[in-house]
Amino acid sequence: MFKHPFNVPIAVIIFNRPTEAEQLLRVIRQVQPNQLFVIADGSRANKADDLELCKATRSIFDHIDWNCQVFRNYANENLGCGLRPATGISWVFEHVEEAIILEDDCLPDLSFFQFCQELLEKYRYDQRVMHIAGSSYSIRDEEQPDSYVFSRYTLSWGWATWRRAWQHYDFDMTKWDSLQKTSFLLDTLNGDSHAMKNWQIIFQTVYENHHDCWDYQWKFACWLQGGMSIIPTVNLVSNVGDNGTHTTNDNQPHLNRPAQPIEFPLKHPIAITRNFRVDSLIQATLFDWYPKLFNRIHRKLRKVFKF
Repeated sequence: MFKHPFNVPIAVIIFNRPTEAEQLLRVIRQVQPNQLFVIADGSRANKADDLELCKATRSIFDHIDWNCQVFRNYANENLGCGLRPATGISWVFEHVEEAIILEDDCLPDLSFFQFCQELLEKYRYDQRVMHIAGSSYSIRDEEQPDSYVFSRYTLSWGWATWRRAWQHYDFDMTKWDSLQKTSFLLDTLNGDSHAMKNWQIIFQTVYENHHDCWDYQWKFACWLQGGMSIIPTVNLVSNVGDNGTHTTNDNQPHLNRPAQPIEFPLKHPIAITRNFRVDSLIQATLFDWYPKLFNRIHRKLRKVFKF
């Protein structure tokens, strides 16, 4: 499947899970990228096991056994699961024009890499496309014969993008305050007032206390630019991280959904337009319950930090 060396840079985000990191590296070893970026968070002061677990996880990437440039960005202190990925991904794009990004709990099918490689090249200069997702949660339009669809949702369990798109990322979502009372969300969501109310709650919560996430800010950045995401018609990445900060079996019913191969050659859509049926399914399946979760987290944060 792959012509070695694989010339698309791969970035991995790790923390304190050596088992998951080793699983992911075993897959990446089969691809043999010529550039590998390793982003690691530091240990938490109040977690006794963190220091050794973080060391063990980092050590997995000390001995890369193929011809590869390895770049490491290791935090000396814990930045958290918001700022650490955000700063790490920005660091990657200081060095390269495009990259595939995987967190340590994301286990891709091998075809995911070729999928990203082909589409990174195909849409490299198309400003309308900002994100290539690997996960689809098996949500699909049964009437869609192509290999992927265009969506407004930036699903981020294994994904790829370009420096030209990531340059719009703003961790602090500084433009939200002036946009929240405009028709921005309603226009973006094609007049869906129910979805608009949900995303008002999500974005306001992230805006007020965003240190625990990075991906909603990325979605916001893409929506600001009117950018579209590519969603494969099969699920190319399985999330195996049921012990993560945000991912547990209780709040993520799509955990451990098997990764499947996609067929090549890819069947490309004729038109670069959003698939509204898939967007409606993604909204209903993945995001309609989030406001309740965010309200619960927000109340807890207000109580703890008295803000």
